[in-house]
Amino acid sequence: MYWMEFLTVALVHLLAVASPGPDFAVVVRDSVNHGRRTGTWVAFGLGCGILVHVTYSLLGIGLIVSQSIVLFNLFKWLAAAYLLYLGVCALRARPRSLQIDEHSVAQPSSRKAFVTGFMTNGLNPKATLFFLSLFTVVIDPHTPMAIQVGYGLYLAIATGLWFCLVAWLFSRPGVRAGFARMGHWFDRLTGAVLVGLGIRLAFTELR
Repeated sequence: MYWMEFLTVALVHLLAVASPGPDFAVVVRDSVNHGRRTGTWVAFGLGCGILVHVTYSLLGIGLIVSQSIVLFNLFKWLAAAYLLYLGVCALRARPRSLQIDEHSVAQPSSRKAFVTGFMTNGLNPKATLFFLSLFTVVIDPHTPMAIQVGYGLYLAIATGLWFCLVAWLFSRPGVRAGFARMGHWFDRLTGAVLVGLGIRLAFTELR
């Protein structure tokens, strides 16, 4: 009975998650610089960040945030500041050897990688508006809560798996070697992207 609704939710989510943004940028950066394990933990963090949006959407908190300029701006500035922090750290990257060595640079812990993904997604106010639209426009309000929870779990798992695939692709030796030839300029490029996304987010208006 709810298969068509589920397929619609899945398609809308696929189009959203496949669009390059902060989530994609941090997974690519950490997968190239630190390898598959780190990239995968970032992906897990992103998937769990989805659960934050799903939870407050189901509880109706997302509607409150979307209608409160103060709360929306609070989330917006926190997210923008975090992206700017990540971007500035990347912009300060120093030249390194072209030879990729997993042990030559300090590897972030699994916890730190997870938190990076979780914070990047969980603080994003654009995700707030996306999930609010999803749970109020795409999903029928009469759909049983259990079914909606199932949708939410799917969205979290699908997001995690998608970015695990991204981590796998960008952590392959050939791909990493290609980016390594750019040296620290790759770090600075991703840093510039993150700073740009942070600035863009800071100027996002509540509609």
